Amino acid sequence: MLAASDRGGPVDGGASPPPLRARRGGGAASVGAGILASRLAGLAREQAVAFFFGVGPHADALTAALRVPNALQNLLGEGALSAAFIPIYSRLLEDGRREEAGRFAGAIFGLLLAAAAGLVLAGIVLARPLVALLAPGFLADAGAVAAGRAVVDRFALTAGAVRILFPMTGLLVLSVWALGVLNSHRRFFLPYFAPVLWNSAMIGALLLAGHAAGVWPGAWHGAGAAGGRALAAPALRDRLLTAFCWGAVAGGLLQFLVQLPVVARVIRGFRLSFSTRVPGVREALSAWGPVVAGRGVVQIAGYADLFLATLLATGATGAGRYAQMLYILPISLFGMSIAAAELPELSRLRGEAAAPAMLARVKRALGAVAFLNVPTVVGYLVFGYLVVGAVYRRGSFGGADNGLVYLALCGYSTGILATTTSRLLQNTFYALGDTRTPARIAVLRVGAAIVVALPLMFWLDTFPVPPAFGPQPPGQRLYLGAVGLALASGAGAWLELARLRAALRRRLPELRLPWRDDLGILLLALGAALPAALLWRLLPAGLSGLVKAVPVLLTYGVLYLLAAAVARRPEIAAAAARLGRGRGGAGGDAA
Repeated sequence: MLAASDRGGPVDGGASPPPLRARRGGGAASVGAGILASRLAGLAREQAVAFFFGVGPHADALTAALRVPNALQNLLGEGALSAAFIPIYSRLLEDGRREEAGRFAGAIFGLLLAAAAGLVLAGIVLARPLVALLAPGFLADAGAVAAGRAVVDRFALTAGAVRILFPMTGLLVLSVWALGVLNSHRRFFLPYFAPVLWNSAMIGALLLAGHAAGVWPGAWHGAGAAGGRALAAPALRDRLLTAFCWGAVAGGLLQFLVQLPVVARVIRGFRLSFSTRVPGVREALSAWGPVVAGRGVVQIAGYADLFLATLLATGATGAGRYAQMLYILPISLFGMSIAAAELPELSRLRGEAAAPAMLARVKRALGAVAFLNVPTVVGYLVFGYLVVGAVYRRGSFGGADNGLVYLALCGYSTGILATTTSRLLQNTFYALGDTRTPARIAVLRVGAAIVVALPLMFWLDTFPVPPAFGPQPPGQRLYLGAVGLALASGAGAWLELARLRAALRRRLPELRLPWRDDLGILLLALGAALPAALLWRLLPAGLSGLVKAVPVLLTYGVLYLLAAAVARRPEIAAAAARLGRGRGGAGGDAA
């Protein structure tokens, strides 16, 4: 049960409220439910983007435009707040210092507001130089258009979109502050569900613009003659891209505003401040610096991917975007949800006496991460082509697009387990008050990924997408360079995991990664994949990708869970226990 104040009820002004009691797994389930909803909305958004833009120059420009201001959200947002804000705010709540926690939250909000406003203004003014720096491959487009070798100037498109999108990222940073407050009060579902509004606004803006042009909604399963000609017109796609960006700004505002009523109910003593003298602020800033540096390294990795992708054949940037959307889905659902729910609880475990309890929580979380992510990797490798087709293949997105995105997804999938496990180990460092070690290790990850990517991507970019996947898009030819970038990302993820594990064992010598359990889970997943793959082969060839994907993936998932139950996996027993408590009225997290 939550304390009355956590539900928004009255607080006795004289007595200190009782400490928050630890939950037993509901947090991860609530985070996962919220993330699932937001990721499904994200997939719907990407379906609309794929329909209108396919794998081509407009998809490249949109990918770059979203990536350029994304640094603001990631540096000031979730990663930094998770390490610097949540541990301090959670400890203040645990100690019963609610008013002091509210003043601390108000000061952090004020500093975030000031920093975000300044960076947004700078991003709008410096849009063209930023795009030139991060997407240099687009600079040649103006000359190609003038010479008649191309019809789209990706540089001009991207710079215009960036000017619109920078205010969106400022709003998303403030939304992450609300997430930090609500997570610390064990309100997990709403802040992770809120991005549904962001995605919905982008989808709505894109569909309205398409409908105004006579393309939507009747063209979803086939554009038809008029719709196909309209979709092929660069001027229409320019307008669609602009509409999408304005929808993103509106969605960012909605994502922030929807959380404020609940924040107002749980927070006490909030007072907007820009002062660093509020207790806890300087401690948070001292932790923030290394985390920003670490997140900055991760951002450099992302920007290195963007930088390198723009040097490859047209379509590589967009193909990487579509593949990353599917790659990030299990990381968010089965990695971030568990890590996010564990951070407040791990932060409450202080002192050497708490080491056994911390180890037990980390071990249980590692098992859950592997149980969910190993079958995801197997599923993407075996059924990824079917998944990509079911999600994206319609409108402008054809067979060669499907093949390139699938192969890139296979490359990214090699790093899913390492990335999700690393996220949990990073949060364990943050709970121990160490934000510097993950930052240093992130540098190694970036360096390794770049070293692997440089020769591999240029070599693969000499090979076109195999014709067996289908015809190439009109007026362009797709190559495999994006696959090299994806494989390099996986290599960097495994190096990061190895270094994090070695460093954390110096703090927690008894820590062990469950490699033997992982092997057992892998065998269960492979055993479930074989019958599902046979079913895929037996289905009629004329069925759509979505109609095929549903029975095949459902069969795979059910067989895996049945095999895990027969093998008496502890994760099955834990899930059954949580369901039993839920039916018995133990209660979930309030939204």
